[in-house]
Amino acid sequence: MLPGRAVRPVIMALFPAFAGVSEAPDSGSSRKELDWLSNPSFCVGTVPTPSQQTEEATALVSEGSPLTRSPLKSEPSDESDTDKKLRQTSRKKKKEKKKKRKHQHHKKTRRRRGQSGSSGSESDADSERDKSSRGIRDGKKEPEKLNRENGAAADAGRRFVWLEDIQALTEETFRTDKKPDPANWEYKSLYRGDIARYKRKGDSCLGINPKKQCISWVGASTVKKHSHKHAERYFTKKNVGLMNADGVAVSSKAEPPSSEPLSFIPVKGPDDVTPPVKTWLNPLGVYDQSTTQWLQGQGPSEQESKQPVVEPDREDVLLKAKVEEFNRRVRENPRDIQLWMAFVAFQDEVMKSPGLYAIEEGGQEKRKRSLKLILEKKLAILERAIESNQSSVDLKLAKLKLCAEFWEPSTLLKEWQKLIFLHPNNTALWQKYLLFCQSQFSTFSVSKIHSLYGKCLSTLSAVKDGSILSHPELPGTEGAMFALFLQQCHFLRQAGHAEKAVSLFQAMVDFTFFKPDSVKDLPTKGQVEFFEPFWDSGEPRPGEKGARGWRAWMHQQERGGWVVISPDDDDDELEDDDQEIRDKTLPRWQIWLAAERSRDQRHWRPWRPDKTRKQTEEDCEDPERQVLFDDIGQSLIRLSSHDLRFQLIAAFLQFLGVPSGFSPPASCRYLAMDENSIFSHGLYDEKPLTALDLSFSGVSCVGRTDQLGCRRWTRGHNREGEEFVRNIFHLVMPLFSGRERSQLCFSWLRYEIAKVIWCLHTKNKKRLKSQGKNCKKLAKNLLKEPENCNNFCLWKQYAHLEWLLGNTEDARKVFDTALSTAGSRELKDREVCELSLLYAELELELAPDLRGAATARALHILTRLAENGPYGPYAGQVLPVHILKARKAYERALQDCLGENRVSNAPASDSLDRLVSVVKCFMLFQYLTVGIDAAERIYKEVFAKLKGPVSPEGPGPEDSASPQAASCALEAVTLMHTSLFRFHMKVSVYPLAPLRQALSEALKLYPGNQVLWRSYVQIQNKSHSASKTRRFFDAITRSAEPLEPWLFAIEAERMRKRLVETIQRVDGREVHATIPETGLTHRIRALFENAIRSNHGSQCPLLWRMYLNFLVSLGNKERSKGVFYKALQNCPWAKVLYMDAVEHFPDEMQEILDLMTEKELRVRLPAEELELLLED
Repeated sequence: MLPGRAVRPVIMALFPAFAGVSEAPDSGSSRKELDWLSNPSFCVGTVPTPSQQTEEATALVSEGSPLTRSPLKSEPSDESDTDKKLRQTSRKKKKEKKKKRKHQHHKKTRRRRGQSGSSGSESDADSERDKSSRGIRDGKKEPEKLNRENGAAADAGRRFVWLEDIQALTEETFRTDKKPDPANWEYKSLYRGDIARYKRKGDSCLGINPKKQCISWVGASTVKKHSHKHAERYFTKKNVGLMNADGVAVSSKAEPPSSEPLSFIPVKGPDDVTPPVKTWLNPLGVYDQSTTQWLQGQGPSEQESKQPVVEPDREDVLLKAKVEEFNRRVRENPRDIQLWMAFVAFQDEVMKSPGLYAIEEGGQEKRKRSLKLILEKKLAILERAIESNQSSVDLKLAKLKLCAEFWEPSTLLKEWQKLIFLHPNNTALWQKYLLFCQSQFSTFSVSKIHSLYGKCLSTLSAVKDGSILSHPELPGTEGAMFALFLQQCHFLRQAGHAEKAVSLFQAMVDFTFFKPDSVKDLPTKGQVEFFEPFWDSGEPRPGEKGARGWRAWMHQQERGGWVVISPDDDDDELEDDDQEIRDKTLPRWQIWLAAERSRDQRHWRPWRPDKTRKQTEEDCEDPERQVLFDDIGQSLIRLSSHDLRFQLIAAFLQFLGVPSGFSPPASCRYLAMDENSIFSHGLYDEKPLTALDLSFSGVSCVGRTDQLGCRRWTRGHNREGEEFVRNIFHLVMPLFSGRERSQLCFSWLRYEIAKVIWCLHTKNKKRLKSQGKNCKKLAKNLLKEPENCNNFCLWKQYAHLEWLLGNTEDARKVFDTALSTAGSRELKDREVCELSLLYAELELELAPDLRGAATARALHILTRLAENGPYGPYAGQVLPVHILKARKAYERALQDCLGENRVSNAPASDSLDRLVSVVKCFMLFQYLTVGIDAAERIYKEVFAKLKGPVSPEGPGPEDSASPQAASCALEAVTLMHTSLFRFHMKVSVYPLAPLRQALSEALKLYPGNQVLWRSYVQIQNKSHSASKTRRFFDAITRSAEPLEPWLFAIEAERMRKRLVETIQRVDGREVHATIPETGLTHRIRALFENAIRSNHGSQCPLLWRMYLNFLVSLGNKERSKGVFYKALQNCPWAKVLYMDAVEHFPDEMQEILDLMTEKELRVRLPAEELELLLED
């Protein structure tokens, strides 16, 4: 470029191909016609030559200045004064433009040609904004061109330049861009804004198609493919959202909602509707007002647009009023904790309603019912409540339960520890804290939870002793401590550590009943310290042969110790252990399960070295069988209540498998429930009147880890185990007298009778003969004792035993002898009534013909019971006169008992027990003489009298009996009523409706009664329609707290599914596939999921075992594994869950055993020992 020469700015052509045409020197019309091809707004200034561009680029690289990516951009290396002035002016222009942008908000969209930090892009934007400058730029004067010549050149260097616009193009023209762009390395492609847009013509390559010998500009892609939309069903995601949307209330008039419900729905008549006005826009009168306004080009008025489209629903108004009422009440009564809890529970109802707090229009339909929103609202309410009630434990517990959804387990554990530290005397808080720690799989281990139980009981013992002065003892602390002790024992049993659980019971028996007088006044901690030397001395403990107790050992130690007498060799013969592995050809997992269950059954007693055999602790093959004092010392508590002391013995016997009638406390009942004996009761089905209720309640006895589905019969233990049970009875029976001693004898005899029943069902005649002989010997020995001569409970059990063994005449002699010794007690003795009732029921079940001799015998027994004379054996038909006199006697006795229930000087329990016995005998008497309807009338009369104390409102003013005692009495009468109905339906034709109604009413009052639920499920299974049963179960599960309704609802559906499968399949082949069975599968799975989400369901091992077994039966192994690991998250202590998993998933056996070892569950046969046994 020559210096000093004026350069005409180059105007870029709109189309590069016509650049030469637009620059032609022709004038006139041709110039004007082609003027549109040029782009006067784009001025590139002076275009440097390629050599200049290369020199400038080289100079820039040599200076090392940071460069940004810019195509064909040239920047001079020498900064002249003119460039500095231009930069200053450009900065001033930038400031002015920023000011203009602040005042002009509506001009936000601008065209951007590229990214450049120089002033050239700014001038381009300015030229686009001000179009008037396009014509002025060519008509400027020459001096202005000379002055701004260098500035234009600089601007051109900082501007995008197209290669087509450069006039002097040579072959060597190139642009070296040495400014790297990291974006190309990161994204591996050019920025999409730098790639020109284009439309492809045809789908073939450039050139001639070799097949068609022509170029095809039309491709197949131009033809639009019509997508076939399938009609969406109602269950798709989109339509489910539409179905969940709340409907719009349709109303012709805006009427204020009334609080009272309307008795009818008003229907508008044709006269009430105003016809539209006909105009020139609406000649037919079919358009509404909004359509007419739209045709006129008008919109709705401001008042109409401001009015809401949808009128507020009456439900919304009522909910809003409730919210305001809650807010007002909590402001007025901030100390009312129940009000705060009700306000928290009310949030669920608010969130289920339509959009009450919708902010924007359409929020009622579009709002998402978010669980997190509910939780946050509840948490805010609870925090407000805790601010007003700092000492409320219930509110803090509710907050911790709510925060389990938000917080990490470690944070939640710290909050629990803080709460326990503030309230160490609260037993309910301790119970929930132990359950929380016990259910945390990530931090769970048996030793950690076991020590936590010890810490809990020792802390509560210190509070009870008064050692912790800052926190006084709360009412009911002793009973709650006993419940926590039982919970610990069942925890150890379920974890496989049966030896520690049995040792805890042994230590508590010695610590409670055989405590020396010298240490009784010491606090619990001091007594435990004195107890440790006795425990470590090696003296026999309760259940072992020669046990004398702690007190006798202390007295003998003061005198110089015991004299050891060497026992006979015959008594010390050890029972030969059964061969653990009988068939080595079985799969490895089956061998392990059989050996593990065998060891669980044989090794539940703690191992102790036998000093007579010179054994030491090193002789024990399994060190885990030894229990040290450190394992039990912290868990020892003092029981001062006489009732709790007897409950300790009953709980120990029930723990060993003896049916003592003890049921675990409500706080730990479902934690201990792990086997499904609650569903099957063969005796009750065969003999509904005289079935022996063993009351297992779904809790396994020690040493039993059977698979799910095994029928629960009392089979007893091995020889050493049976000796252990006998030693317990011999040790504890002298500690009680009267009714409690009689109950212990009754439990012992019933335990032996239960084993006889098991032999009868297994048809093992050899064992039945020996077991029956031992049982009769025990009964006679008990009756020979002076205290038991007139014990009619034992007489009743002895006669029942003879009847079960088939000795009917001997049993009648026993019954007649017992009733003759009773004398003329009439209906005043409860035990005599129960004895006569069982005698009559056995006679009635012997020959169920209502007109036979057996019925006459039963009627004779009940008639002589009501008479005032001594009992005489059966001699023939009963005279009608005696029947009338007996009925009058029963009616008088019933009225007397009901009167005693209202105003009585005797204890309420005794009067209610007598009332139950009289009602049972009277109902059976009326059934034999009049019929089933007469017996039902008696039940309804008693039900109406006793229902008042049982109702939630509490006892009436005239009732002196406690509601709990009245509830137990009514429950017993209801069981008799249903048993009588079942017997009548067995021997004759009778509709199911009365029995179904009676069971429904009873189950609403007693939703936790397993016997009633069994009867209800069995009779409802005979019905072809399951809708009534499902509605009843749904109503009970919504309102009842116990878990039994959920369990029996699942069992009812499973029974129905089994019935359908038996119809569909014959000999394993599918015959009838028309019945939809899959609906039952989904229903059962939904019941399981809902039951698990209930209060007690998530920590119930039985429920998880049933769920896992059901999914495995469907054949879905992956889903079953998911449920198994979910069960471990909630019940990591239950060994039976791991054993079920080994049975269902044999391939995962080693992983499951490693998991059991990690969590310190008891594995009696490790995998290494199994391999050694298999190699032998």
